[in-house]
Amino acid sequence: MEGRDARGHYEELAAEYDEHWVYGPDYIPWMSGRITEALRLGPTDRIADIGSGTGLFAREVAKQLQPRHPILCVDPSEAMLGQLGTPPPADLTPIVASAEDIAEGRTRLPYEQLDAMWLKESVHHVADPAHTLCGLADRLAPGGRLLVVMLPATIQYPLFKAAIARFEELQPDPAVIERHLRAAGLEAGLSYVEHELRIDRDKYLGMVRARYMSLLSTFSDSEIDKGIEEMRVAHPEPVLMFPDRFAFVLGRRDGESA
Repeated sequence: MEGRDARGHYEELAAEYDEHWVYGPDYIPWMSGRITEALRLGPTDRIADIGSGTGLFAREVAKQLQPRHPILCVDPSEAMLGQLGTPPPADLTPIVASAEDIAEGRTRLPYEQLDAMWLKESVHHVADPAHTLCGLADRLAPGGRLLVVMLPATIQYPLFKAAIARFEELQPDPAVIERHLRAAGLEAGLSYVEHELRIDRDKYLGMVRARYMSLLSTFSDSEIDKGIEEMRVAHPEPVLMFPDRFAFVLGRRDGESA
């Protein structure tokens, strides 16, 4: 999605985002744990969640890690960041900015360099990922780590066929993102993690109707209605079970570990 359209989508969804996005009680702790492990986060690290949205994962990482420096929650949507609370928790600092703003140095951060940052399902909103990831890599301290968490090029979600086709049309290839990190001067590797989702069918249909995935905002109301009816026919079972598979593209700057 083009950046402005994505911002508008999330501005409208902000108040209900957590309700529609969280699949179940185990999902956020599981993903946050995988992020913490992949980045080898420590309490003294200076950390940023780029494209943090409502801070779902940053909040859980902070809970697990007990960081000495607040985690920076960077997002272009003030409405999404507003869900952190007023005032926000002491271990989270909201920053209204895009990934491009950080990469280009247009937004001043509390930390001159970062020891770790992650982008969770936000790289597909970046217009020029090669350039932006290079700029983000330049913000890393020696030994700093940059993690891009993204869906693979194909998914097995129980969506309607047109949505799956559009996803495959729009989704970047994780292998290309890995090459971008290498071109940015980082040691890079690609791995995958998987989590089985079990979710009430009607809840999931409600999430689709609310356009919980940004790609669903590219469909009209009538197209969404038609798609939901297609899903009802294809999935009569009351509980949907499907694999949620993620690519973890990890880059590391040379130097001693932070």
